[in-house]
Amino acid sequence: MPAARTGGNPELVELIRAEIEQRGPMTFARFMELALYHPEHGYYRTALRAGRGGDFLTAPEAHPLFGWTLARQLDELWRLLDRPVPFTLREYGPGAGTLALTLLEGLARVRSPLVDALRYQPEERSPAALAALSDRLAAAGFQHLLEEPEAGTPFTGAVLANEFLDALPFHRVARRGNQLLELYVGWGEEGFVEIPGPLSTPALAASLEASGARLAEGQVTEVNLEMERWAAEVARALERGYVLVFDYGYPAAERYDPDRFPRGTLKTYQSHTAGDDPFRAVGEQDITAHVDFTALERAARQHGLAVLGLTTQAEFLANAGIGELLVELQSRPETTLEGYLAARAAAMHLIDPGGMGRFRVMVIGKRVPSAPLPRGLRPQRLLGVPASRSPSQPGGS
Repeated sequence: MPAARTGGNPELVELIRAEIEQRGPMTFARFMELALYHPEHGYYRTALRAGRGGDFLTAPEAHPLFGWTLARQLDELWRLLDRPVPFTLREYGPGAGTLALTLLEGLARVRSPLVDALRYQPEERSPAALAALSDRLAAAGFQHLLEEPEAGTPFTGAVLANEFLDALPFHRVARRGNQLLELYVGWGEEGFVEIPGPLSTPALAASLEASGARLAEGQVTEVNLEMERWAAEVARALERGYVLVFDYGYPAAERYDPDRFPRGTLKTYQSHTAGDDPFRAVGEQDITAHVDFTALERAARQHGLAVLGLTTQAEFLANAGIGELLVELQSRPETTLEGYLAARAAAMHLIDPGGMGRFRVMVIGKRVPSAPLPRGLRPQRLLGVPASRSPSQPGGS
């Protein structure tokens, strides 16, 4: 076996190779499903990867300020829904619970009565991460809030997906000549190889067409059909409430720009190092692609959800009060100068338009008030100066 080319988990590599030899080249979505989510050897199922923080820094790991800010937004969402009891928070891909823990701590810090009404349901495929999450919540005194999600039981509350959709298995397609081809995964002398062939499903072309994407000659991109299934699942489960999606991505006009992304947006992450070769370190590196927020908006609407707005993480956190939290932190007697400076640096990192601040935030609702919008979508006045721009409308940039 060409371990130098493929690397990674040898059991997983052999398992994928055997399936290819038995059934023929597989879609990249199938390869990704095995590489990331295989129940024994997948990236998310073997080692404990707390919010993917072992391979790259996510917003919750940057500083508790991220979770504390979301806590204030969550409290407002509860109030906008007339304070239902219970209020369920279902989080997709929570890892070991860093965001959940800081969010709950944020509610406790402001003595929000939502803590007494909240039920927290993690949707996590890794048993190791789920066990770590439970232990962390118990150590912080929040174990009683933890619930196992019940399929088929609708709930009122909120759904949270922070850097979750980018790692759903996706297909890879390319335009060559006048046709779209799918890029399959095969096995060659040096390991896994890319093999072009006919589309595995017409849904791939239909999705690109619905997003208005026109690939240039030779352009490669990714199509995430799992995102539509996720939107359908959320719509079935959520009886009334809000959905908050944080992820890197763009509306379709930017997402499929051939000048910016001629080879697509696929990225791998291992030990805080980004790459673009999904066929190395199989099972030991993350695989992601930018979210098509136009497709997400379309999927949400198709399943009866209302898209309330699309903005950047920088704007959302600023509107939701991250600056106010910094001021409050500075005034607390237990806050040291070193602690405050660290918090301020983290806040700047979270809202940096050249870094995490350019992540997108989509807010979706089901049977929610038409006004007011959640605070994260409402431009705030800073130091008496009106905000310079409004959040993007759904489908905008």
